[in-house]
Amino acid sequence: MAKRVGVDKWLFFTTLLLVVVGLAMVFSASAVVAQARYHSEFEDVGRQAGWAVAGVLALVILMQVDSSRYNSPRFIYPALAITTVLLVAVFFFPGSHNTHRWIRFGGHFTFQPSEIAKPVLVLFLAWFLHSRLDAIRDWKHTLLRAAIIPLVFMALVVKQPDLGTALVLAGITAMMLVLAGMEWKYLFSAICATLPILCVLLFMVAWRRQRMLVFLHPDTDPLGAGYHINQSLIAVGTGGLTGRGYMEGIQKLFYLPEAPTDFIFANIAEELGFIGAISILTLFVIFGIRGLRAAFRSQDPFSRLIAFGITTGILLQAFFNMSVVLSLVPNKGIPLPLISSGGTSLFVTLASIGILLNVSKKVE
Repeated sequence: MAKRVGVDKWLFFTTLLLVVVGLAMVFSASAVVAQARYHSEFEDVGRQAGWAVAGVLALVILMQVDSSRYNSPRFIYPALAITTVLLVAVFFFPGSHNTHRWIRFGGHFTFQPSEIAKPVLVLFLAWFLHSRLDAIRDWKHTLLRAAIIPLVFMALVVKQPDLGTALVLAGITAMMLVLAGMEWKYLFSAICATLPILCVLLFMVAWRRQRMLVFLHPDTDPLGAGYHINQSLIAVGTGGLTGRGYMEGIQKLFYLPEAPTDFIFANIAEELGFIGAISILTLFVIFGIRGLRAAFRSQDPFSRLIAFGITTGILLQAFFNMSVVLSLVPNKGIPLPLISSGGTSLFVTLASIGILLNVSKKVE
């Protein structure tokens, strides 16, 4: 029987340390540009700090709420309905950069519903699968039904368009189904069925096709489609072992696009060097170890699936972000969890970790 213990302090303080490092690096990456745009170097980091405070409060509150409270149709069905409505609602708000990803209230508050879809998807799959573990091989009544909500979420997110987040949702779904006992042959079949669709999305859309070609040959268009990744690699390469020093980066000065958001890891590598980059990677490894420890030591299948889904979802996003910065995968536009500038991502991630911390209280 599970026994009650204190909250996982390693998980808690690693999370807080990542948030503090994130705020410091957001300020470094955004101060000069914010001064030029808003006449205040604290504009971006101030907004991020506000979201961080709200997120930490949500974390503290949710880590006190027993995770079993989410194991009910009275919670799951409204959560699914609200998330679906929000994912549809984005198309009725003005777009930005040819995308519809944000719900906007006035000129200052924006909200990204696709970020909510990640924890809601985890909670739905945990609720749906935990009582069907003995029937997990029944593809028609279990696997197919489990896949309906993820497919709806992914379709709406792809339509925005945001293929990177859709792939994260797909990865979370696949890993949770495998943990629940799904046979590998079904995963392989799903991948084979998805590949033609993925190829169409990647190669039949002009700007995505250009990204793929630039990924394979980044020097072919260094001032056009290859500009982002080339500037990122310059930032990483010039950092060396110890970096240029905090606030001393050059690439963030109107060279490296999205320096406080998608490419903040490149700014970290430039200013703090290989040592700083490896330190960030180490913090995510510690986070992953403690999160998976909570999952695999939990005796309750529902809590185990929640902890596993939240942990692997955050790690998957971190992996994609760092890989994009290092040109290991094509540019996907995925933020680095807890570090990149982005209020919705930070708040939702911290709230999700609050649920994870509650699970960590109850171990074997």
